[in-house]
Amino acid sequence: MSSTGTAGVRRASLRRVPWPVPVLAVFLAGRLVSTVILLLAASRQGASPWSGPSPAYGTFIDYWDSGWYERIFTEGYPSDLPRDAGGTVLHNQWAFHPLFPGLVRALDAVTGLGWGILAPSVSIAAAAGASLVVYRLFRLRSDAAGALAGVAVVSFAPVAAILQVPYAESLHLLLLASALYLVATHRYYAAMPVVVLMCSARPAGVPFAIMVGMLFLHALQVAHRSDDAAGRSAAGRVRPLFLLGVVASLSAVAWPVAAWVVTGQRDAYVATETAWRGEALAPFVPWFEAPAAVLGPAAGALVVVALVMGGVALFLSPAVRSIGLVLGAWCAGYLLYLAAFWDPQSSTWRILLPLFPLALAAARLGGGRVLWVLLPVSVVLQFLWVDWLWAWTPSGPNGDYPP
Repeated sequence: MSSTGTAGVRRASLRRVPWPVPVLAVFLAGRLVSTVILLLAASRQGASPWSGPSPAYGTFIDYWDSGWYERIFTEGYPSDLPRDAGGTVLHNQWAFHPLFPGLVRALDAVTGLGWGILAPSVSIAAAAGASLVVYRLFRLRSDAAGALAGVAVVSFAPVAAILQVPYAESLHLLLLASALYLVATHRYYAAMPVVVLMCSARPAGVPFAIMVGMLFLHALQVAHRSDDAAGRSAAGRVRPLFLLGVVASLSAVAWPVAAWVVTGQRDAYVATETAWRGEALAPFVPWFEAPAAVLGPAAGALVVVALVMGGVALFLSPAVRSIGLVLGAWCAGYLLYLAAFWDPQSSTWRILLPLFPLALAAARLGGGRVLWVLLPVSVVLQFLWVDWLWAWTPSGPNGDYPP
């Protein structure tokens, strides 16, 4: 048989493999790499606030916010906000949404396996499910090979180790990808309960509402400009998109309202969130202040201008435009949300994970050839992220920088 014929047989054999098999194989390969990186970093870890030197894997992955989620698992949320001598609200559980610890607690009530087993298991299972949904989402805009490459970019991303530690990121990624898939396939009513759950895992309601608003305005524009089938189709999407935007907006404020009702303090959630940054919430301002503090006011302003221009260029690039209106609108809405409400810090890299649709654009660069450079670089960056940010080292009176 000729080489051409052999290659054809191989391609036909691959097509007969059920699509979840290669997706989960890529996902498991990513988790193996992350496990090795976490074990290596744990072996280098000195004494920390959570353990002695060289902790076991299960102890090491329970650092940082994992401890807050475990506290919610065991204690729930405080009815009285903790305060310092001056009355300022201190760090507490209200900064963390309830779905992840609540799900682990429900499973523990059934199995009795405890936080140490169930929390990372839920994270890994949710991440595996997310990889399958991400693949199906990417298939709406790409062939099978391109979608699988996009999953690989997510699975080996510089912050991919977060997908297997007791954080809410995996569960949020699963629900976000599911919501985006339902919106991209025009199943807006089915997306509504998913959005409610998603907003119970992480604060994603505001950027999701921004995305839906963009889609709503686009549907209105198409409906008014066209009287053909496309216009009628767009007109049929206006009402469900409006309702989905209402659901997303209400879901965005549900947790702050819950904190208000339980504690009796109207700004309980915001006061708790700002306890970590040590100053009042000031939309957009930190992005000007942070570079100005390091480089000076003039250079800091130039950094902000460069970031804005870089963002515009990114969304005008053919690779990003190819991911489609829904995914592009989500990424734009999420970046606008971060610009308005996020305080730039060491945790910013982890917070960028919801921009996962850009992985499909990255996988397409250079006709896919860039992937073989991108993945090894991502693994190196993942080691640096775990070793420098997840691992704890004393660095001043307030300790280390959070991941």
